[in-house]
Amino acid sequence: MAKIISVRGFTPKWGEDCFIAENATLVGQLSMGDYCSVWFNAVVRADVNEISVGHHSNIQDGAIIHCTYEKAATYIGNHVTIGHRAIVHGCTLEDQTMVGMGAIVMDHAVVQSGAMIAAGAVVLENTVVEANSIYAGVPAKKIKTIGSENKAMMERIAKNYIKYSQWYK
Repeated sequence: MAKIISVRGFTPKWGEDCFIAENATLVGQLSMGDYCSVWFNAVVRADVNEISVGHHSNIQDGAIIHCTYEKAATYIGNHVTIGHRAIVHGCTLEDQTMVGMGAIVMDHAVVQSGAMIAAGAVVLENTVVEANSIYAGVPAKKIKTIGSENKAMMERIAKNYIKYSQWYK
């Protein structure tokens, strides 16, 4: 059974047909929509501020989602993929975005709809990642506009994680 921890009077909540791995940790003021998945060793820690996750989003193995006390909540939209070991901290990920494996997105950054953060990239505080763009590097910079091939890949991954989660039920 996953660790579900109440703190400061808040208990994590999630919608219908979500998968939460047995060693995932969910804490505090967290709300998740329907058909989400939180994979092995992922931590979603809403102890110091709010974390909101939309529908059909996946938080993969070892990812950490957190926020900053009284300064930066974390908002994750619908159909969002957060890759293995990524760190998402006090920022906004709009709908249909992807954060690659090992990438970091810092406080008050906004990843606009349809954008992709490449594996290992670091999105600095207050950065606005343009919609339908790929950002890579340290610090992350726009490297190109997303084409139909990348959009199809992002959609496929988000849908696949809903399918994968059904295998564990």
